[in-house]
Amino acid sequence: MLYAVIASASERASSIRDQVRPAHMEYLGPFNASGTIVIGGPFTDGSGHLIIVDVNNEGEAAEFARNDPYYKEGVVARFEIKPFRKVLPK
Repeated sequence: MLYAVIASASERASSIRDQVRPAHMEYLGPFNASGTIVIGGPFTDGSGHLIIVDVNNEGEAAEFARNDPYYKEGVVARFEIKPFRKVLPK
């Protein structure tokens, strides 16, 4: 099942993002390699990021988001999980 992890940047994100990015990317590596991450990236306005994950349930998507160093270290203030249905491209 696909879930959208919509992360909102904290007020201090711009001052700590570069420090935390290596740990964030290392955390995401195995999920990317296994195909769990379908697509992901930052919003261009600096307000946060979106990652679509393919996991068994919403709880797994939330656990994925809670364990991300961006969330643990305060780059992300909060996240929202929404079920997602891929329509395009086919």
